[in-house]
Amino acid sequence: MEKSVNKADQAYDALQSMITFQELPPGSMLSEAALMELTGLGRTPVREALQRLARERMVEIHPNRGVFVAGTSVEAQLKLLELRRTVEELAVRLAAHRANAEQKEAMLHLADRLDELPGTDLKAFDRTLKEIHELIATAAHNEYLLVAMTPLQGLSRRFWFAHIQDPAEELATAASLHGAVLHAIRHGDGEKAASASLRLNDYLVEFAYRTIRSR
Repeated sequence: MEKSVNKADQAYDALQSMITFQELPPGSMLSEAALMELTGLGRTPVREALQRLARERMVEIHPNRGVFVAGTSVEAQLKLLELRRTVEELAVRLAAHRANAEQKEAMLHLADRLDELPGTDLKAFDRTLKEIHELIATAAHNEYLLVAMTPLQGLSRRFWFAHIQDPAEELATAASLHGAVLHAIRHGDGEKAASASLRLNDYLVEFAYRTIRSR
C-alpha cells in the first residue's frame, strides 16, 4: 500500500511540475497513456494523480476524450488570491503558536535554502516553495487548512512562474518575503507572521496586475 501511495505522489509531483512550467501547455488535450509514458509510471498512480489535479482545478478529465490542461488568467488569479490571503494569514498565525521544535528547525533550514538557491533555478525554487507551503499548513496542526491551502498555493505558484520576466529579481523578492514568514513563525510571533504573510500576498496581487500592464 505504501508503494502505491508513493507512486501516486510521484505522478502528482511530476505532472504538477509539467503543468506549472508549461511542458504540458494550457489548453492541450492529452491521453492517459501519453501521461503514463511521460512520467514512466503506471495507470493507477497516474489516474490517482489526475483525480487530485482535477480537484485542484489544474486539469479537467473528459471520459473517452482525454485530459484537458486548464488555462490561467489574471481574473482567476486575483480571485484565488482573495481567498489565499485570508486562509494563509490564519495558517501562519496558528503555525506560530502550534509549530513544534522539529517543524521550527525545518523552517530554519528552508529559509537558509531560499538564501542559497541560484537566482534563476525556477524548478528548484518551485520545489522549495511547495515544501514551505506544506510545512506551514502542517505546523498549523489543522488538517483542513492543508486541504484548503494546497490548491490555492499550487494554482497561484503556477500563474507566477508562467509570467516571470526577470527570474533573478522575482525569485529574490519571493525568497525575502517567504523567509520573513518562516522566521516569524519560528520565533512564535503570530502578529509578525501575519504581517509578513499579508506583504507576500500584496506582492502576488501587484505581480498579477503587472502582467496586465506588460501586455
